Amino acid sequence: MRIWIDVEDFFVFAAKGGRRPTGIQRLAFELCQEMRRLDTEGRIGFVRHDRLRDSLGVVAWDHVAALFSGLAEAAPAAPGATPARPGIKSRLRAHFQPMVGRLPPDVVAPLVRMMKAQVEAVSAAADTVKALLKRLRGGGHRAGPALVRGDTGAFAAAVQPGDMLFIPGAGFVHTEYPAFIAGLRARHGLRVALLIYDIIPVRRPEFVNLAFSESFGTWLDGMLPLCDRLMAISRSAAAEATAHAVASGIPLRGEIQPIPIGTGFSGPAAAAAESHGLPASGSYVLFVSTMEPRKNHQLLLRVWRRLLESMPRAEVPILVFAGKRGPLSEDLVRELTSTRFLDGHIRLIDQPSDGDLTALYHGCLFTLFPSFYEGWGLPVTESLAFGKPCIISSATSLPEAGGTLARYFDPEDVPGATALIRGVLEDRKGLAAWTRQVETEFRPVSWQESARATLEHLT
Repeated sequence: MRIWIDVEDFFVFAAKGGRRPTGIQRLAFELCQEMRRLDTEGRIGFVRHDRLRDSLGVVAWDHVAALFSGLAEAAPAAPGATPARPGIKSRLRAHFQPMVGRLPPDVVAPLVRMMKAQVEAVSAAADTVKALLKRLRGGGHRAGPALVRGDTGAFAAAVQPGDMLFIPGAGFVHTEYPAFIAGLRARHGLRVALLIYDIIPVRRPEFVNLAFSESFGTWLDGMLPLCDRLMAISRSAAAEATAHAVASGIPLRGEIQPIPIGTGFSGPAAAAAESHGLPASGSYVLFVSTMEPRKNHQLLLRVWRRLLESMPRAEVPILVFAGKRGPLSEDLVRELTSTRFLDGHIRLIDQPSDGDLTALYHGCLFTLFPSFYEGWGLPVTESLAFGKPCIISSATSLPEAGGTLARYFDPEDVPGATALIRGVLEDRKGLAAWTRQVETEFRPVSWQESARATLEHLT
């Protein structure tokens, strides 16, 4: 039996101008890399989508690795507080979202489908114009990693009935994905395995835009009954996906199995502690996350305002937000800008590289993670792996990630979070002892352990 691993979403992300790997892409890459290293019999192949031929094409791992490396270490944005302007899709969705919210429910569903098609059409037209301009300027003759095509002939020659197609990443970004997978099953006798990260768009739709909530729900309900193996990145994510299937009357072919999730990021980039105008070591507290409502940056903004009002300003460290601007982040950016980033007590590091993150983790006093909802919590285990204590939300999967070494607060409770963080800031001896405890007691999970568990479920 061969295992074919779908890596299409990496290439789509890069082709659309993505600059830093998402948490899903980081996890999927580390998992794929270790699965390949464990593959001593040459049973694992990597595939892209070929929609024209309605098939898959084999792509060399070297192309995947080069693509990911380029995303992780692309030139950083110039230092400054203002994040990059959102893309055309984000701007269109932000414009139409308020109008959709005022419409009757029976009108919303078909309108969302129409709007999604229009947004995709406009985005595709813009991408076409960019590509044509690049060629006219002489820049289109070299095929970078994002443009590498899969070899459909190699896939057709090698695939056998009973082979496993494993989907480790963001399969939900592909339109009509369940129908595509169902066709592959029927033609090639493929079995299908899916790694579930979370079901946030259907469980907590207030944290995403309406179009994505609908498209994700269609993807999830279409994929679940197609999969011979289902895995999840936490017990919490497995339980929520199972409950959704039961409530929706979707038959599953087996239990959803949680797998252990590795810690940290690999490669030479992670070893190089770069500095691009980062704050001085020991002067800040760190929050690593995409800027979006679900991550709950607003709570920390309110906490820091309270700290500045109730403590000597010199004793309040800088709060660093390290991450890219995500969907629905306009209100947060507006609030940060209007307060002049709390007069310099909040610092935004936009789209940090892996080297930047390494330096930021090493230099922080401790980390924060106030998210309302997570499938796992990579920044929590990253923090602990760097020997840094973390104060985090008690929601969903985060207690699985933080265990007994993290300290917790209700993500809705601003006074409670303020009291907890202030207590740590005012007790530097206690913080030092907590740091030593994290350094000596945290036992990271290796990505090889994650890969072994995944392969056990696939075979």
